[in-house]
Amino acid sequence: MTLPTAPAAHENGTGIPLVLLHAYPLSARMWTTQLERLPGPAGDRARVIAPDQRGFGTAELGTEAPSLDLVADDLARLLDALGIDRAVVGGLSMGGYATMAFARRHPDRLRGLLLADTKATLDDEPARANRERIAAAVQARGSVQLLVDERIEDGLLGPAAAPALVAQVRSMIAKAAPGAVAWAQRAMAARQESLEVLAGLRVPAAVVVGEHDVLAPVAQAQLMADLLPDAELTVIPSVGHLSSLEAPETFDAAVRALLRRVGP
Repeated sequence: MTLPTAPAAHENGTGIPLVLLHAYPLSARMWTTQLERLPGPAGDRARVIAPDQRGFGTAELGTEAPSLDLVADDLARLLDALGIDRAVVGGLSMGGYATMAFARRHPDRLRGLLLADTKATLDDEPARANRERIAAAVQARGSVQLLVDERIEDGLLGPAAAPALVAQVRSMIAKAAPGAVAWAQRAMAARQESLEVLAGLRVPAAVVVGEHDVLAPVAQAQLMADLLPDAELTVIPSVGHLSSLEAPETFDAAVRALLRRVGP
């Protein structure tokens, strides 16, 4: 068994530490706009940190059995390496699952919480079976080509997404490693429910969801917002699952509002 080193992270700014965890099967590249804009004109609004999760981008996969708890612990080790005690931690989709795992395993390291286009409940049996189908297929073929079309058709983007954005997302999916895709699918299938975790948190939180998200719909976002003791819900009109890519201005405004609530 090998333990990967703390994941490499893209970073910009000098303000409140804000960690953004990416969606499956993308990489930290999805946060390019947030890395540029959230720090603010002087770079002092936020210290934005966007790591690649296990096997994606430049991150090592390791040999451990699939578990989002490992991703959460990777983040704790990254914060240690960066000299950060507490941070606002957030993620979109799979990144949201990892964020909730972090909240369960390292609650004392949270200053705030951002959950975007994700859910705190477990997959049903058909969804778990589909995850295993994808994991087995990409491993058998040694290719992620089936994801390039399937993920777009599954509703990653809203019906009005610009062709250039569709092409950008296809390109990011195509760069995913088959081993990472299989590992992540099995880790997501095995994740723990997070309803009690959210109810027990005492930090400012933001929940963001695209109006047309069919993978983690508005009802799931509302459930999380209702459970969190101090949460604000933002529903972004006319977009799908990857709300930060489809509507970055509205997404970033929700994040800035959270940072203001967190304080200096």
